[in-house]
Amino acid sequence: MKNHDLNLHIASFEANLNDLSEFNDDAHAGWTREVLSEPYKASRDFIRRKMEDAGLKTRFDASGNIVGHLPGKASTRGQTLKPIMTGSHTDTVRNGGRFDGVVGVLGAIETVSALREAGATLEHDLYVVDFLGEEPNRFGVACVGSRSMSGRLTRDHLSLADESSEKLGDAIMKYGLDANDTLRSAWKPNSLHAYIELHIEQGPSMERENKQIGVVTAIAGIDRLLAKFIGEPDHAGATPMNSRHDALVAAAESVLAVERTGCGAPIHGVATTGNIESWPGSFNVVPNETHIQAEIRSTDAQWLHGAKREIAQRIGEIAEQRGVSQFIEWLTSQDPVPANTALQDNIAMTAEELGYSWMSVPSGAGHDAAHMAHLGPMGMIFVPSAGGHSHRPDEFTSTNDIAVGIHTLAETLVRLDKLEQVSA
Repeated sequence: MKNHDLNLHIASFEANLNDLSEFNDDAHAGWTREVLSEPYKASRDFIRRKMEDAGLKTRFDASGNIVGHLPGKASTRGQTLKPIMTGSHTDTVRNGGRFDGVVGVLGAIETVSALREAGATLEHDLYVVDFLGEEPNRFGVACVGSRSMSGRLTRDHLSLADESSEKLGDAIMKYGLDANDTLRSAWKPNSLHAYIELHIEQGPSMERENKQIGVVTAIAGIDRLLAKFIGEPDHAGATPMNSRHDALVAAAESVLAVERTGCGAPIHGVATTGNIESWPGSFNVVPNETHIQAEIRSTDAQWLHGAKREIAQRIGEIAEQRGVSQFIEWLTSQDPVPANTALQDNIAMTAEELGYSWMSVPSGAGHDAAHMAHLGPMGMIFVPSAGGHSHRPDEFTSTNDIAVGIHTLAETLVRLDKLEQVSA
């Protein structure tokens, strides 16, 4: 396949990107297409149509993933080869952008179109997947569809409730899926020849280094916590400062402790408090209950586990000093997932042969790819994010940068198709 063949499809990519952007919850700024919402549900029919237009046979699986299938030469001869899979997600965070996840789905669709137009039929079957609900939802579960496909979704996940006490399993049923089927729809381990995902970087490294392609080395592990602080409500004017049991102050100190832990990481490691709530929320009452939601991430499992212990210990010390009770619930715990070394090498070789500059880069963001690694060798291709920004309305990656990513994805798929086996 030649580079000019790919260019013919970039206008189509842009049109699809613009059309998909119309499926949006206008009650929020930027782009909001949260999983299980009406705009999201409507957008899935659009994605399915675009897959079919590209020549993919499509279906919604039991988990709500949109699965597009392009038969390979081997299957038409009656031979069985492990399939290749690519894709990403099309849900967004609230007040998010247009490119996160979407580039990987629409880019994969354009890859199929370009391969078919160029007459490059693969030996292996190719699957393109729009995974259900990659972004964390109101139940605290990310990557619902890829967890299900990889056998990582559990009944405990389905029992998690949102602020209104609705459970994830019940919400899935309302969406039109059978929650029990999501626990029974996993593919077999090691059933994929390779999984490769195209995605925006969502950070500044590639832009700073002026590189066109990012070869992902690992996907960061993530530990998320909910910490509750229980003190005593007292009159803010009449209670001496040294007699207070202020839950909010204890929580505020804990926020800083979380930040200091992230700042102490020797390699890629970050720690963030994303939400804080306090009650009763009055000027003249000492807060008696405060909740914080925080997370730590790193590609270094040893640091991640140590940071988890350090944060829990420090929160306990702060609560004791402030005379309040504290309770910590770890909502999710996911170890770092290294990308397959051979896939990294193949992506890098492809980029070099195509004349694109590249660099190795860790992923601080979570991805469906982390779960698909349980089904076979996993790799990711990054393209730059303008200003390093993501999860906000001005998230942007240029069409030229996306074209480079799609070209690299397509040629990497062709390269992988020629391999008998992707080594460890």
